[in-house]
This record gives sequence, C-alpha cells and structure tokens, in this order.
Amino acid sequence: MRLFLASTLMLFLELALIRWTASNVVHLGYFSNFVLLGSFLGVGLGFLRAGRSARAPLYFPIALAVLVVGILKFPVTVDRTGSDLIFFTSELHLAGPPPWLALPLIFLGAAVVMAGPGELVGRCFTELPRLEAYRLDLLGSLLGIVLFTLVSVLRAPPVAWGVVVSCLVVSLLGTRRRALIVGVPLALVVVALAMESMSPGTTWSPYYKITTTERDTDDGRRISVKVNGVPHQAAMDAERKASGDPIYAIPYKRMARTSPGRVLVVGAGTGTDVALALSRGATSVDAVEIDPGLQKIGAERHPNRPYDDPRVRVHIDDGRAFLERTDQRFDLIVFALPDSLTLVAGASSLRLESYLFTAEALRSVREHLAPGGSFAMYNFYREDWLIDRLTGTVADAFDHQPCIDVVGTRQAVISAGLTVDDQRCADTGSRAGPAPATDDHPFVYLRSRTIPLFYLLTLLGVLLLSLFAVRLVGGPLRRMFPYGDLFLLGAAFLLLETRSITGFALLFGTTWIVNAVVFAGVLLVVLLAVETTRRWRLPPLPVLYGLLASALLLAALVPPNLLLSLPVPLRAVVAVVLAFLPVFVANLIFSTRFAETTDATAAFGANLLGAMVGGCLEYATLITGYQSLLLVAGLLYGGAVLLLRRVRVAAPV
Repeated sequence: MRLFLASTLMLFLELALIRWTASNVVHLGYFSNFVLLGSFLGVGLGFLRAGRSARAPLYFPIALAVLVVGILKFPVTVDRTGSDLIFFTSELHLAGPPPWLALPLIFLGAAVVMAGPGELVGRCFTELPRLEAYRLDLLGSLLGIVLFTLVSVLRAPPVAWGVVVSCLVVSLLGTRRRALIVGVPLALVVVALAMESMSPGTTWSPYYKITTTERDTDDGRRISVKVNGVPHQAAMDAERKASGDPIYAIPYKRMARTSPGRVLVVGAGTGTDVALALSRGATSVDAVEIDPGLQKIGAERHPNRPYDDPRVRVHIDDGRAFLERTDQRFDLIVFALPDSLTLVAGASSLRLESYLFTAEALRSVREHLAPGGSFAMYNFYREDWLIDRLTGTVADAFDHQPCIDVVGTRQAVISAGLTVDDQRCADTGSRAGPAPATDDHPFVYLRSRTIPLFYLLTLLGVLLLSLFAVRLVGGPLRRMFPYGDLFLLGAAFLLLETRSITGFALLFGTTWIVNAVVFAGVLLVVLLAVETTRRWRLPPLPVLYGLLASALLLAALVPPNLLLSLPVPLRAVVAVVLAFLPVFVANLIFSTRFAETTDATAAFGANLLGAMVGGCLEYATLITGYQSLLLVAGLLYGGAVLLLRRVRVAAPV
C-alpha cells in the first residue's frame, strides 16, 4: 500500500508541477520539458538515496512550500526575443529573476520536490520482489494520471491539487512526531494555492490560468482575457473590433463572394471572430476552439452573444484534428489568431497549434473549401521571415500566390481563394522565406533547422547540475556502472514515449485529453509487459531485441500521412499497434533485465536518469524532425545490447 500510494503521489505531483509552474512562470509554458527533466532527475536521486539512507524524506514538503511560495512571491518573466525563435509573450514588461537564474532554480526545485516521492517508492523496491514492486508502481502511477485527469475535467483550481497532494503526503509520512515538520509546509502550500485560486476573475482550464477583467470603453463593453498572465484575447462588439483593428475585416474584403456563406473559424476563442462572421451574413459557422474555458467565457459574457446564435456549432477540439475528421466543405475558412502559450505535455517543443501551420495542414484546408471558397489567416506575426514562411506555405498548398496585407510592423493577413479568380488582392507579390514547416518538422516559429543557443546552454546546465547531484546524493557513480544498459533503455524509452505523444497529437489532436490517454496507454502497455514477464517464460534477450528492432522498423516505414488517410476507427487501431508494439517489447526487455539485477534502487535510478538524458536528446528533433526519434531510439537500444554483453561477460569475475 505504501508503494501504491507513493507512486500515485509521484505521478500526480509531477503532472501538477508541470501544469502549475507553466501557468505562473511566463515562457516556462514553452519550456515545460525542463520541469519534466527535473522530475526525472529528482525521482532518480530519490531511488539512489533510498539505497543509502533509512531516514524518512521529510525535506520534500518543505521544498514544495519553498517552490510554491517562491514562484508566487517572485513572478518570473523570461525574455526570449530574437529573430530565430519566436515566443508570443515578448511584449510584456520584464520583471523578476533573469532566465539564467530562474530556470535552473525551478529545475532544481522540481528535482528536490520529486526526490521525496522517488525515495518513498525506492524504499519499497528494496522490500519487495523486483517485478511485484514495478507492477505496483505502475498501478499507482495510473491512479495518479486518473486523479489529475479528473481534476482537469472538473477544471478544479490549484488548491484542489494541493489538497490531493497533502492528503497523500500525510498518509505516507504523517505521524504525531512529524506533525509540525510535515503539516506546516503542507498547510502553507494549500493556503498559498487557495489565495491564488480565489483571485478575482481567475478560472482554470485544462491548459491555462485564465484571468478576466471587464470595463466600459468608448467602443462599448470589453472583456479582456489573460492566460498564464499574458494578454491573449478581448471579447467586445465585433464590428467595433473590426473598425479599430483592420486585420479582422480584411478576410471578407479579399474573398470574391458577396456573402461568406458556410464559415469555419479555427481559434474561435471568446467569440469575436464568430460574431464578425455572423454580422457579415454567414449562413452557418463551425467554431473550433481547443480550450473549453475560453469558449465558456465567450458563451457567457461576449456582448454579441455569438454562441447563442442557432447558426453556430461549437467544437471543443484541435483545429487540425477537426479538419482531418470532417467531410464538410466551407465557403470561408479562417485561422483566427490560433497562437497558444503552452506546449503539449511531454513534448519538448510541440505547441498546441504546431500541426495547424504545416504544409500538409494547409493542403487539407484547400481540400475543405467549396467551389468559390477562400481561406484567411491572421496574427501578430512579429517577424518578416515568419510572414514569408507562411505566405510560401499557402502558395505551395493553393498553387498560386495568396493576398498579403501587412498592417503596421507586426500584424499580417494572408488570404487565398481556391483559385486565383476567387480572391481580390491588393498584393500578391512573391516572398522568399524559410521552407514550410511539415508534419515531421512542425516548428513553424523556428527559423532554421537548428537548436537555439538558449536551449543548448540550458540543457548543458541541466546535465552538469544532474551529474553533480547524482554524485552528491548517490555516491560513487560506479554503483550504477553495471546498469549502463538500463540507463540507455531509459533514454530510448523516453524517445519512444515522445514519439507516441507527437504521433497521436498529429493523428487525433493536441488536446489535453488525447495527451492523457496516451500517457495512460503507455503505462498500461508497460504494465502488460510486466505481467507477461511475471507469468510466462520469455525468449532470451537477444531474441527480444530482434523483435524490438522489427517493431521499430515497422513504425519507421509507415508514414503519418498514410495513417491520416485512413478512417478514424482504422486509424486508431493502426496507430495503437505501431506506437505501442515497440513500447511493449522494450518493456519486456526492461522487465527481464530488471528482474535479474542485484541492486534494485541503483538499477531503477539509472533507468530514470537515462530517461532524463533522453529528454535532452529529444531537442535534436528541432534539427532532424520527429520521425528520426525512432532511429535514435534504435541506436540507444543497440548500445544497450553491447553494454549488456559486457556486463554478463564481467559478471563471473
């Protein structure tokens, strides 16, 4: 029971930290992978410490209180402006600690906090048979995912997360003798999160901390919306918005039709773009918005009440996924400022809208236009090269030059008719820019295939801090040398998991529910592998590695665009087989190898630290694309085979 509850705490706390820190540290929403890496380091350190110390890990409730209060007391705004990598928060007034100090502190804070649950789990691994302990760890982790999914469904504020964590910690560590050491910091965490949760105008969606303010202006009633502290949307009268901000009206001027007819709005948000389409005579509007919290604000408070109109159909979904599933055709498709301020959890650089701006996505847009139809996208693009890239992507997809309207120095509207005759243009000049983003390399805001210096320096710092921490907490590194193959298995498995997350995001959407299902699916497949290892005699490891190589090759040979062409039910079946078959075989290998280890905590700790290194290797996709993850994973598994042979040869000595 201790192991089960500690594993539940470990997974729930990890997800809560990733979610909460990204909501309070501006730009950390773009680097949430760093908190994930800190969590892997912390859990690994906890396992190493479990084999060296018998003291209860009373430090981590205190560390959690320091982290929570510190972030709320000293809000961080990280300035990451520059022409090679665009973030949509760089207009903010900068305050708080500098990035070179803030991110390492948050990384270390997450590691210290997560070391406590890792140590509790590691202690149980020393008292139970290897695979029985691993099995219970997986079952507890599944419950952790279920609990966090439940609070997300209920849109519960962080104080509810703090209560869940506190109850689990008290059940594991709470005694009368420890009441002050454990109870006081936990109470401080709950109080701090309660004060944040009860802030006026603050609500929580599965993606954001949303803050709304309402005031009367010369243009009428205006509801301003911030997400994660960043100005994001304004719900106000649509015609007044269009007269004051021309990018909203330009798409209707560039279409050849006199009436927009059937309209699809991707990024409908609080509803201003939907209201404008209705006021211009749309016969129907399909409003696609990924965040239910933002749509709810528009439904309840937008002055024009666009979501009450019977012509409007609301879809809480990812825009690309909606396009891939629907067989409808539209007279006008609008991408209405669909810029997210967060990443898909578990993927280092994949944003919620990344798959919306690829070459394949815009070809799908063209296929969903009715005869005479047109498409428009607009945003505050910030950089000329981004406008040029998107213009070139639209031109390639539509086989002719689109209309380009640049408003001021930051805003632009890119419009294209199904044919040249279906658009009315002021400017169709050709613009040379970076190559279009693709489904394999969907990093539209990255100018060239490179890893930005900021990422490289941060990852180098992460690795150096991790090496120092492992040596300090775990003792001599030679304790883990016999488990070098498990270290590589951990790194490779993280890449397989990332490949699964990004693959399912492309096939079924970047929504939080798809992400949660993939995480749970991975754990279920791992649990199935453990049960298979416990109950049946498996082939020798060389045979299993051969099966793994075959599964990786099969996944690499099937292109994602082939899966997108399949009906959704068949697509789901094929995607599950291709993604989870390598995961299953890889965990047959890990379970077999782990069962024969002599030091469970060092072996499992090495595997977790390998996963952290795999998280760093994931950034190589900025150069190579996501399909290459299978190749890198294959190389790591090959290295594990070589190390395993060396370990077994040396074992008799």
